[in-house]
Amino acid sequence: MKTLIIVIHPDIQNAVVNRRWIEELGKFPDKFHVHQLHEVYPDEKIDVPAEQKLIEAYEKIVFQFPYYWFNCPAFFKKWLDEVLTHGWAYGSKSGYKVAGKKIALAISLGVDQEELSSSGIYKYPLEELTRPFELSFEYVKADYRPFFAYYGIEHNASKEWVEKSVPLYLDFLDKL
Repeated sequence: MKTLIIVIHPDIQNAVVNRRWIEELGKFPDKFHVHQLHEVYPDEKIDVPAEQKLIEAYEKIVFQFPYYWFNCPAFFKKWLDEVLTHGWAYGSKSGYKVAGKKIALAISLGVDQEELSSSGIYKYPLEELTRPFELSFEYVKADYRPFFAYYGIEHNASKEWVEKSVPLYLDFLDKL
């Protein structure tokens, strides 16, 4: 069964890693369905029933996005607020439409991993900073999986650094 990759990147044309990941995923249409939210909804007006139907069609879903300002792009939060509705994703009469689906995050970060640690400049590891996603997906009874993170893009955007991420990301997706 294919994996749904929901990409949330406000400037994919100028993206380095996320654009490269999308290019690679496109080589495997039998394995991955890439759904770019900013491309589908340039005005950010979400077709909620269409998104819910898409989610229902897949058992493995990955949200791919850049991490900045210690959070996800705002459009991802809007998507969560509008798509994971009471009566569909949660609530006693919802049927919990996301229940049991494997959900994971694929995150690109400008900072180095050491900077996001208890001894680093930003004090907290990414595992701590992504707890709201874990709790949200557990709340709707999804099978929240460990995330994929690729660090250091801000200081090392070389072609070699970017290419190094590709097999790591594909391996992560294959093991989901």
